[in-house]
Amino acid sequence: MKTRYNDISDADRELFRRSVGAVKKIKQDRQPARPKRSAPVLVPHVAAAGATSGATALVPVTNSHRLAGDELLFKRPGIQDQLFQKLRRGKLSMERELDLHGMTSKEAQAALDRFLGHCRQQQIRCVRIIHGKGRGSRDGRPVIKNQLNQWLRNIPQVLAFCPARAHDGGTGAVYVLLKIIR
Repeated sequence: MKTRYNDISDADRELFRRSVGAVKKIKQDRQPARPKRSAPVLVPHVAAAGATSGATALVPVTNSHRLAGDELLFKRPGIQDQLFQKLRRGKLSMERELDLHGMTSKEAQAALDRFLGHCRQQQIRCVRIIHGKGRGSRDGRPVIKNQLNQWLRNIPQVLAFCPARAHDGGTGAVYVLLKIIR
């Protein structure tokens, strides 16, 4: 049964007002609408140094200032959807791991180059790269995460990458599928 305002005694009304304290009427009780995302910009992809093919491909690139909370997600054409889904679910065995926490951009890029070189030599197919969420950066933005997104897209050896599962680092890490070069 619904109680009407008039059915409440003056004593109960006064007790309620004292308990709640001063209140301020809100003008709007709905959350503002989210701005619409702009479409990715296509820019020419330049093959990385040492690549066997000088072909130019179009790679979707998102403005780096928008990546802070977004997932890093990439799949080259020709990669089977089933294989990509296994990567996303963490069902592929991670053979190696690289942690870029606390590094500068230059240090991180050099570490990534060394790491991928090692993976190429050892014919490693699947790795996890921990980039962090940017909470320790000066402006609180994930600098390494945003740069890693671009670096990985520009390396022909990288076939796909996606955010790690929550227990493997979530949006602070990525699973990377590598091309085995013989």
